[in-house]
Amino acid sequence: MISDAIETTQCQQKDPVDLFHSRHFVKICAPMVRYSKLAFRTLVRKYNCDLCYTPMIIAADFVRSVKARDSEFTTSKGDRPLIVQFAANEAQVLSDAARIICPFADGIDLNCGCPQRIHDDLKRTVDLCRKAEAAGVSWITVHGRNIEERHQPVHYDTIKIIKQNTSIPIVANGDVKTLKDAENIHHMTGTDGVMVARGLLANPAMFAGYEETPLKCIQDWVDIALEHGTPFTCFHHHLMYMMERITSKQEKKVFNVLSSTSAVLDYLNEHYGV
Repeated sequence: MISDAIETTQCQQKDPVDLFHSRHFVKICAPMVRYSKLAFRTLVRKYNCDLCYTPMIIAADFVRSVKARDSEFTTSKGDRPLIVQFAANEAQVLSDAARIICPFADGIDLNCGCPQRIHDDLKRTVDLCRKAEAAGVSWITVHGRNIEERHQPVHYDTIKIIKQNTSIPIVANGDVKTLKDAENIHHMTGTDGVMVARGLLANPAMFAGYEETPLKCIQDWVDIALEHGTPFTCFHHHLMYMMERITSKQEKKVFNVLSSTSAVLDYLNEHYGV
């Protein structure tokens, strides 16, 4: 089945759908639980990310609780264009959540992809996408694996067929680790955008063409995270992902067990001049 179906709200003057008509292909930061929050979105936007998603938010909790709204969603003036992803199984609850978030976002995404993704019967997948299109969604993101697959190769051929059988923009998702990967997937599938999750965690500067995280990006993360008051665990975990390819096993053993912001800052300064 499809990964995500998006209906753009009309509360902002700038329609994110326009991105699909003005770019070679749209470079998108995926909705990642715990990770694609404001500080990280701010970072990837500095490195050519065109469009960012929030982590998935449970719509019912968001509508019911002010505390949930305050903890699950933060944004800033420069955090645009922004798509908020909700999980919901009742239309009214989704509608209520969308109304609340409307002034602060450019679109609403309904998570339909955990764990279904594409279906073994391609006709059912295409039919579902057509139904979503007929319902008025603005674009569809397809993660090219089925429910049984986690680390197997992505079915880009299936994504291509979905693109060929729909009229709205289609976004491809799955196994994108470099800008070259994104470009190749765009050409293979004919899709209008490419969404990246783990590839951006490992290298937030990926869309700017860097093969591995540059030290400047690490410095940017430190500055942004401290400015936003990012909790230590999140701050540290992002750095562990970002430094995975540029640190030795011995360095990882030391860095990954650091237990305070000051210890991390001292380590980065001592070993990398950051």
